[in-house]
Amino acid sequence: MTQVKSQITLEEFLALSEGEGDITYELVDGEAKPKMSPKRFHSRLTGTIYTLLTLCVQNRGEVGIEWAITLKRKGRDWAPIPDLLYVSYSRLNSDLIEDEPCPIPPDLVIEIISPDQSFGEMSAKAIDYLNAGVMRVWVVDAKAKTITIFYPDAPPQTKSGADILEDSLLEGLQITAEQIFQQAGIP
Repeated sequence: MTQVKSQITLEEFLALSEGEGDITYELVDGEAKPKMSPKRFHSRLTGTIYTLLTLCVQNRGEVGIEWAITLKRKGRDWAPIPDLLYVSYSRLNSDLIEDEPCPIPPDLVIEIISPDQSFGEMSAKAIDYLNAGVMRVWVVDAKAKTITIFYPDAPPQTKSGADILEDSLLEGLQITAEQIFQQAGIP
């Protein structure tokens, strides 16, 4: 017998409880799908990049770790939970006090590839983010020690080694890919 999965709305998804244990869910194509629990290197990279971004954007925006976003993907409600995001206060009211998903597309979304994910899967997700109005997406690959930056109006650029990460969205940020991986203690 074929099982039919029930579709849920964004409102139903947001009303769900937080889940059991370490399980976090994203809303994709009307289904609550579990997101992988981060491992050691993933956690280290998240912390390192969070610290760098927070220092860089001082009082110009908010950096969030695993902060859900309400977006549209292929015409449907989508609630992804990126590893990190940055949204400027020029786009998001700094007085926002609600404990809710980010209500607008962020300036930057960062996804760190987990062992069960491929670069191709994350590239497709990056394109979905851009199509939903996110201005930049970084896909961080700990194994390859690369950071690929996706733009809405230009081809992606992959940074590694001594390549400098700098962006008009993150005024003042000048760090190499190699420095990020070294600071995170990635062998």
